[in-house]
Amino acid sequence: MPTLDSPLRPVVGGRAATVLAKALDLVTVRDLLRHYPRRYDEQGELTDLAQLELGEDATVMAKVSKVNGRPLNARGRAPANYRQKHLLEVTVSDGKRSLRLTFFNQIWRQKELKVGVSGLFAGKVTEFNGQRQLNNPQYLLFDSNIDSGAEQIERFAGALFPIYPATAELTTWTIARCVRTVLDVLDPPPDPIPDELRAQHGLMDLDDALRHIHRPGSRAALAAAQTRLTWDEALTLQITLAQRRASTRDTPGVPRPPRSGGLATAFDAALPFSLTGGQRDIGAVIAADLAAAHPMNRLLQGEVGSGKTVVALRAMLQVIDAAGQAALLAPTEVLAAQHARSLRQLLGPLALAGELGAADPATRVVLLTGSQGAAGRREALGSAADGSAGIVVGTHALIQEGVSFADLGLVVVDEQHRFGVEQRDALRAKGHRPPHVLVMTATPIPRTVAMTVYGDLETSALRELPAGRSPISSSVIAVAERPQWLQRAWERIREEVALGRQAYIVCPRIGDEAPGRKASGGDGSEDLEDTEPSRRPPLAVIDVAAELAAGPLAGLAVEILHGRLPPETKEAVMARFTAGETDVLVATTVVEVGVDVANATVMVVMDAERFGLSQLHQLRGRIGRGDAPGVCLFVTEAPVGNPSRERLDAVAATTDGFAVARLDLETRREGDVLGAAQSGRRSQLRLLSLLKHEELIAEARAAAAALVAADPDLRQHPALAADVAMLAWDERAAFLEKA
Repeated sequence: MPTLDSPLRPVVGGRAATVLAKALDLVTVRDLLRHYPRRYDEQGELTDLAQLELGEDATVMAKVSKVNGRPLNARGRAPANYRQKHLLEVTVSDGKRSLRLTFFNQIWRQKELKVGVSGLFAGKVTEFNGQRQLNNPQYLLFDSNIDSGAEQIERFAGALFPIYPATAELTTWTIARCVRTVLDVLDPPPDPIPDELRAQHGLMDLDDALRHIHRPGSRAALAAAQTRLTWDEALTLQITLAQRRASTRDTPGVPRPPRSGGLATAFDAALPFSLTGGQRDIGAVIAADLAAAHPMNRLLQGEVGSGKTVVALRAMLQVIDAAGQAALLAPTEVLAAQHARSLRQLLGPLALAGELGAADPATRVVLLTGSQGAAGRREALGSAADGSAGIVVGTHALIQEGVSFADLGLVVVDEQHRFGVEQRDALRAKGHRPPHVLVMTATPIPRTVAMTVYGDLETSALRELPAGRSPISSSVIAVAERPQWLQRAWERIREEVALGRQAYIVCPRIGDEAPGRKASGGDGSEDLEDTEPSRRPPLAVIDVAAELAAGPLAGLAVEILHGRLPPETKEAVMARFTAGETDVLVATTVVEVGVDVANATVMVVMDAERFGLSQLHQLRGRIGRGDAPGVCLFVTEAPVGNPSRERLDAVAATTDGFAVARLDLETRREGDVLGAAQSGRRSQLRLLSLLKHEELIAEARAAAAALVAADPDLRQHPALAADVAMLAWDERAAFLEKA
C-alpha cells in the first residue's frame, strides 16, 4: 500500500507519472495530494466566463450554444494533392457570456460538439477580434458517451467536480483520475497534528481532509477539509519561526548593559526635544534586550516620521558604552549617506572623537559604500577594524569580504523589506560572537505579515508621532478629467517656493533607457517596470525635469536625483537641497525613505498609479517634517471607476500608515507577500492566506510556541517534525524578503 512518500509511478502508471512530473513537478503521492483544486464546479452550474484572464490555462464548465464549420479555401488554383483546410468554430456559453472554441482540420468533432451538450473545456485563453477563445481545446463532455465522460465525472467526484491548476499537456480531469487512483489505495497517513490540538480546534483528521478536498461530498465537508489543511500549513510555518526564535534565545551572546555617565547619558541630556511615550517605552524594551545574555532579534516598525532613528541611535550608544560597535545597513547609497549625516547632526560633538571640539566621551560615525573612493574606503575600513568608529553606516558594501569590526555588538537593518534574511545574517557573521539585531521598517506591517514574514523576530511598533510634526493633506489629480489641475499643481509649487519652502517631484523612471526596462546600476530598486507594454511609457526624471525647468517652473532652481548618478554627485545634490539652495528636486524613489528635509512642504508624484500603496505613503512621509503643513498630489491618468484610481483615492483619504498597509495587502497578489508562487514541488504553502486567515495564523502561532517550548526538536511528534522539515526553509528565502 502506498504512503504519502511513495513515488507516483507504481501507483498511477509510467505514462501518467511522466506527464505529472514534467508538467507540474509532481513525483510523489504527497506532491499530487497537495496539488489542491483551485475551485469546484457543481454539475448543472456553469462557470462564470467573465472570470477568465488572457494567457491563463483555463478549464471551464459550459454549454455548446452554436456550431459552425466551414472550409478554408486556398488562394488561386489548388495543386492536385491539395487537402482542403477546415475551420470548426464552436461557441460555448455560461448563459450570460460566450467563449469561442476553434478547431482546425477536425471536422469529425461536429459529431460530438452539438448544441445543448455541456462539458469541461480546457485550453489557453486568447483573444481574436475582441472575443475570448480557446484554440484546439481539450474537452470532456457530460451529455455524451464520448470517452465515457458522464461516467468519469461520477467516478472522479460526484456533485462537486474539482478544477485543478493544469497545463496545456495535462488536463484537470487527467489529474482528477490520478488522484482517484491514489486515494483508492492510499494507506491512512500518520496525522502530524496532535490529537489534543485537533480536538481543541475541531479539526478534521488528515486522511479525511485529503479525501474531502479532492472528492468533497458536500460544501460543508470541503470547508472542513480546507480549514484542516490550512492549519497544517500555518502550524508548520509557525513552528519553523518559533524554532528560529528559540534558537536565537539559546545562542550565547555578549550582554551590552546600560552604563551611567556614558555616551547614552550624554546624548539624552543634550537632546533638544522630548522623547515620545512610545520612544521611551520601546527604548526601555530594547535596552533590556541588549543587556541579556542572548542576542536581541527585534523588529521596530513605525509610522513615517515616528522617530525610529532616535530609538536606534540610543540603542547604538548603549552598545558603544559597553565596548561594542554598531553597524547600520541601508538599502541605497543616498539613504546610507543621509543616515550618516543625520546621526552626526544628532550626536554633535559626541560624534567628533579624535577631532577638535569633541565631547568627552565621544565616538565616530563613518560611511562605507560600494562606489566610495579608495582613500575614503580605506579610512572607513580601518576605523571599523580598529574600533575607533563606534558607528559604521553603509550599504551592501558592509557585508562584503574584507570588512571587519573590532567588536560588532549591534546590527541595525533599515528598510528590511529591501534585504533578504541571508544579507542580515551575513552582517551578523561579522561579529566575534552573535551580535544583537534591530530591524527597522517605516512601512507599517499588518498583523498577519508580522506573524509570518517577520515571524522570527520580536515586534515593536511606534505609532505616536513626535510633537511638532505638521499635517499632510493628499489629493488625486486626474489629468484626463481636469488637466488644468496639473497646471495648478505647478502654481502651488511656485507659491511654496515664494514662501521660502521646497518641493519634491517623483517619477517612476530615470530616463535615457528603453521604456519598460529596469535601469541597471545605481541603487537598483528605483525604476518601476512597465508591465503593460500597450500603456504610455512611465514618465522619466530626466524628461520631466527638463520640461518643467523650461516651462511651468522656469526660473526656479530645479535639480535631479537618481541612483545612476555618481556618488559624489548624489551627495552634492542632497547637500544643496538640504541647505535650501535647490527649490525643486525631481527624483525617483531614491528619496522614498530616510531623506529628511524639514523645509520641503510639497510633493507631486507623477504616474502615481504605477507605485505601490505603501510606497506612496512612504514618499508622502518626506514632507511635513517641519512646522509648515505638507501637500501631497498624486497625478494619474486612471479614470474614475478604474481599480488603480480607487486605490489612489483610498491612500489620499488617510494618513494612517497601518490602514494603508492593510489596503496594500488587500490589493496585492498573495504570492507577492508569502512568496508562495508554488514553483517548486517542495513548497507547502498553498492554502494559507494572509487576508483570510488572520485568526487561524494567530491560533497556530500560539500552538506552535507551546509545542516548541515543551518539545523544541519535536521528538515526541515525528510526523509533525517531518512536515516542518519539508517546508524547506532554506529554499524559501524569498518568503522573508517580502512585506
